[in-house]
Amino acid sequence: MASISNALIGGALIGAASAGLLLVNGRVAGISGILGGAIRGEAGVWRWTFVLGLIAAGFALPAVAPYVSAFDINPVGSPTGDIPASVTTLAIAGVLVGFGTALGTGCTSGHGVSGISNLSPRSLVATLTFIGVAAVTVFIVRHLAAGA
Repeated sequence: MASISNALIGGALIGAASAGLLLVNGRVAGISGILGGAIRGEAGVWRWTFVLGLIAAGFALPAVAPYVSAFDINPVGSPTGDIPASVTTLAIAGVLVGFGTALGTGCTSGHGVSGISNLSPRSLVATLTFIGVAAVTVFIVRHLAAGA
């Protein structure tokens, strides 16, 4: 039950942050675009502030969820169970996700949260693609590669 309430609270906070950025700054909250713009030095201190806020939230998380630490990729009581991957594998996966978001001109937050809420057909296709690829990847990792 805690995992459902945590997911609901997390989703509400993501939606509030996305709506807040749009209302205050007139910008769509796509994390990959915000981070990419910050790295490229595009105008706006707000980009780094947003990224640092995400990192700070990770460190603040144990205050509301004591069973989680900022560096624990498999916390005790995690609803996802064991993650059968090393930190290196996760880092490589992160780079591939970054490449995919650049290729798809957006990530799950930009397309999935902001794009779909704006009824963007392009974001719907992108989000369905993310979900489909994730489902195939989980199937391969958990059922095919794990037994090899």
